[in-house]
Amino acid sequence: MVEVPVEEYLCARIRRAEQALMAHHEAVLRTYGLTMTQYTVLLALSRTDGRSGAQLARACGVSQQSMATVLNGMRAKELIDRKPSATHAKVMIVTLTDSGRDLLDRAYREVIVLERALTDRFSADEHRRFCEFLDRATATLVEQTPATPAR
Repeated sequence: MVEVPVEEYLCARIRRAEQALMAHHEAVLRTYGLTMTQYTVLLALSRTDGRSGAQLARACGVSQQSMATVLNGMRAKELIDRKPSATHAKVMIVTLTDSGRDLLDRAYREVIVLERALTDRFSADEHRRFCEFLDRATATLVEQTPATPAR
């Protein structure tokens, strides 16, 4: 096996970038009293309001049990509302409240500053190519991830 310095591993670079991104977002969101998962819930609901807890759990990459805890906290802060589904008696549908939408708007204005700063680091062609590279890397990571056996 050829020894490659850890600094050259693509996975290590992707992980460092992800850690830096999360640290930035968490620091910004902390000033709004939000966790990354709560922010992601607000963002997901702003794009498609009226989702189930299971749908939000998948969108945020957390378990349904974890999402239930997150949603309970967000409801206590009056950021979301939960009502029974018209079609499924046991399913609760989550919607944004005006307070939740307002908090998301304020937090988003600060989070988007990083997106613009990153975009400004690249020419238009570099940005397009970089996005293509990231998409290819993501596809490879997904393809190479072993399937979880059904229980």
